[in-house]
Amino acid sequence: MPLNEEAAAAHQSFVQGTYGETSKGVVDYTEQLLFLDLWLRPDLAPRDRSMVTVAALITAGQPDKMSFHLNRAMDNGLTQEEAGGVLAHLAFYAGWPRVFSAMPVAKEVFKNRAD
Repeated sequence: MPLNEEAAAAHQSFVQGTYGETSKGVVDYTEQLLFLDLWLRPDLAPRDRSMVTVAALITAGQPDKMSFHLNRAMDNGLTQEEAGGVLAHLAFYAGWPRVFSAMPVAKEVFKNRAD
């Protein structure tokens, strides 16, 4: 899959600046294994990979990590209506409390993208 070099550099700079002194290993693995390998594999389209990631974060009860990935999913082509559909679908599989914990994050992402 093609790499958005500008976005990758910005994300790496953020991760390096925020956590580089805490754990160089985690920072390096995040760049090399996660974003420069896993995210670029051709077996899933970027939109689908993003949707799976958002669903996994909601299911794991990690809505605080969802904002970045929901924005990325929408940059990769996921529409607001589809994102809402993901939330509705996950209510049955991940549970209403997890979905309701994610709803404010989704609402804020949608609002910020509309502005």
